[in-house]
Parts: sequence; structure tokens; C-alpha cells
Amino acid sequence: MAKKDGGDIGPAIAGLVAGLAAQYVMRKALNFAWTRAVGEEPPTDVDSPDVTLGRALGWAVMAGVGTEVARVLAVRAARAKLLGAGPKELDV
Repeated sequence: MAKKDGGDIGPAIAGLVAGLAAQYVMRKALNFAWTRAVGEEPPTDVDSPDVTLGRALGWAVMAGVGTEVARVLAVRAARAKLLGAGPKELDV
């Protein structure tokens, strides 16, 4: 987000937009991958008793991790592009 000392809001907005777009695209890709791998649409209501625990947990982990990774990478790339600075180091 923007710096607390009144920094530029442009990178923050660009990061937000990039993050939302990345989440949308990744969610579509995950839906496609799940359908191809499992042969069924992913569960829409993981709380439903009609969905097995394994399928519910599998989808929740895959969707949660996948979309969050895509969001983080997109936000960092957008902010680095706007601020003109590349990543300092890989924090693993």
C-alpha cells in the first residue's frame, strides 16, 4: 500500500488492480486444471455435506495457495515496474 508519510498512491492502486486481475486469471486456470485432472467441476460449496472431505480440502488448498501466490507475484511485479526498482533479493 501507500507509504504512511504521504507517498505516491499510484503503485498501490496498480498493485491492487494487478492483484485482482491475477486472482481472477488464476482462479479460471485452477478451475480448468481441476476439471481436467478430476473429470468434474470443482466444488462450489465446500461446506456442503455432499462434497467429500478430501475433495473439499483439496480444492480449498489448491485454490487458496494458487490464487494467493499469483496475487503476491503480480503485486510485486507491478510495484517494481512502477517504482523502477527490481527485487532486492529473494526472501525464501
